[in-house]
Amino acid sequence: MDGLKVSTPNRAPMPERKPVTESTSAAPMVLRRQARASATRVAELLTTGEPVFLDKARALISALLGLAELNAALVAAGADIIDIGGESTRPGSAAVPYEVERDRVIPVLRALAEKTEAILSVDTTKARVAREAIDAGARIVNDTSALADDPGMADVVRGSGCAVVLMHRRGTPQTMQQAPFYGSLFDEVLDELSDRVKAAQDAGIPGDRILVDPGIGFGKRLEDNLALHRHLADLRNLGKPVAIGPSRKSFIGKVTGKDPGDRTYGTAATVAIAALCGAHVIRVHDVKEMRDAIRMAAAVAGGVEC
Repeated sequence: MDGLKVSTPNRAPMPERKPVTESTSAAPMVLRRQARASATRVAELLTTGEPVFLDKARALISALLGLAELNAALVAAGADIIDIGGESTRPGSAAVPYEVERDRVIPVLRALAEKTEAILSVDTTKARVAREAIDAGARIVNDTSALADDPGMADVVRGSGCAVVLMHRRGTPQTMQQAPFYGSLFDEVLDELSDRVKAAQDAGIPGDRILVDPGIGFGKRLEDNLALHRHLADLRNLGKPVAIGPSRKSFIGKVTGKDPGDRTYGTAATVAIAALCGAHVIRVHDVKEMRDAIRMAAAVAGGVEC
């Protein structure tokens, strides 16, 4: 598989990974054979859409006049990518108008683009927002609908030269957690993601600009989210880099009993597992802490046998 190409100056392509071919039924073997955690990239989530993670949103807005300091802190903490969204996708949330999302996202992107060394990503399902975000400096479009919500999104991505993240999701944020069910989780997720990859490539988007995401928390039960982590390496059978976003999500709260702001340690466990299972990009809120989790996972996986 060719390395992922991101159209941005002075930026190395995403590291090359080969699809999984051997059996992944035994989790310990997956961790030993597929561990390439040292190559995993960290994406910092900056959500300007209320009411999700208001502490982060307020800190970002208040820092707009001092983005040099914000950027320096994120990059120093280990952020390779900064992913900016202006619409909540939490379960039960409603879509916001284009104008609202645009006004939340574009000023932040423009300001960061002048200062950051990180790759900028926009989290949106709207083609018009994506087009303006790309003009403002975004080099990745992170589409939770996998190009399905807006018929114009594929054209925007194809024409821009940007990379795109195709995420697995059933339903909309408003409906996706209303009794989700899978007869065969991995068969269905792989088939549906494969269909979206084919649709993207049929629309003219080069295959080496596509990432796939299993959609943790997007139309998934607790057991589905845990299983997706346990067998994440299976997604690499699609031949695409794998992105994942477990940070602070409700499945961690169900296991630990913690509120979103207290899920750092639970998130760290999921991040380490994802890195060991071959994730290329992991979206997190706590960059410094999760970078340490990935470093430790890489050290354990890459150690010399005694």
